[in-house]
Amino acid sequence: MAEAIRLGRMTDTMEEGFIAELHIKTGDKIKVGDVVAEVETDKATLPLESYYAGVVLHVAAKKGDTLKIGDLIAIVGKEGEDYTPLLQGGASASAPANTAEAKPEKKNETNTQTAAPVQTETPAVTVAPASGERIKASPLARMIAKERGINLATVKGSGEDGRIVKRDLEKFTAQRAPAAHAREGYRDVRVSQMRKAIARRLSESKFSAPHFYLTIDVSMDNAVSLRTQLNIVLPEKISYNDIVIKAVAVALRQNPSVNCSWLGETIRYYDHIHIGMAVAVEEGLLVPVIRFADTKTVQEISAEAKALARKATEKKLMPQEMEGNTFTISNLGMFGIEEFTAIINPPDACILAVGAIRQEPAVIDGNIRPAHRMKMTLSCDHRVVDGATGAKFLQTLKTTLENPVSILL
Repeated sequence: MAEAIRLGRMTDTMEEGFIAELHIKTGDKIKVGDVVAEVETDKATLPLESYYAGVVLHVAAKKGDTLKIGDLIAIVGKEGEDYTPLLQGGASASAPANTAEAKPEKKNETNTQTAAPVQTETPAVTVAPASGERIKASPLARMIAKERGINLATVKGSGEDGRIVKRDLEKFTAQRAPAAHAREGYRDVRVSQMRKAIARRLSESKFSAPHFYLTIDVSMDNAVSLRTQLNIVLPEKISYNDIVIKAVAVALRQNPSVNCSWLGETIRYYDHIHIGMAVAVEEGLLVPVIRFADTKTVQEISAEAKALARKATEKKLMPQEMEGNTFTISNLGMFGIEEFTAIINPPDACILAVGAIRQEPAVIDGNIRPAHRMKMTLSCDHRVVDGATGAKFLQTLKTTLENPVSILL
């Protein structure tokens, strides 16, 4: 009996999939578990395996198609078997992918249009002005104009009595060159499933959750000193972000009212602490999750964070590695950004935006000396977290970072 291979829901939030690669063609023999396609979802590019064995009787999808959940990809059965009932089985089985989205990405093509010339030029060099007077130009200027095809009537002279000289031709050529070679251009790039999901989720977050922001300035002198000492003795280097993740986990344990989600009719307060860390990739942001971060050492967090970040940049993160976050951290300090605000990552109630560590003069014990400072901004969903609640969390986090030896205990 012929069977239809359709696009299923490969992640919990998936609504459609982009066929990045198609590994089958009509007449192929496949087994259960064979990968028939690579599907780009809202979170990752995942292999689509066949649940059926047999001969590929019909291929409905092609590389570059964007399909809805339930759309037909292929039909498998016995050679020569009639499969037409499956083609007539419903609109989703035979509906073609949206042609506007089905076009493969054309990253290297540029549509260009030559700018209109500034003026129409002729090779003539002795054109008389409208008044009938002969154009005044030096012999050298006339020779240059003839060589370059410049109409002397369009050149303003700066010599005696308005006579055109060599420098006028050079100035005219310099002014004309950029305009003559200017080109308009653009390139259209297909919106990836990941970028669509980011746009949808963050738009929903920004316009449904009433955001407010709290910023605090933290002394990082002790954290800088601690990191320097640890990296002398540890086999693997730890980053400031590793220290921040651990400090946030400690602060969340002491301020559980921030570790929560708005569910409409209820507010869910989590007993566990799963911290999402935003990782920049070519197509946007991925948020892998460090689970039970409060129970892990800085070294364990560092190793896990490095592994997850590497998988994110290589597009090898699995959906389960990006689910379950109860709080998110976005750190742009490595790009030199001193302060910013972030959009809450659902279903979290808060996200922490971490800026760069900067050196500046500070008055300490009556003396002016260099100090390391860092700003952090907490974005809060006001439906769940009030100002005082968010402020207490930041105060705890500040104390923890300014006395970082506590995170080693």
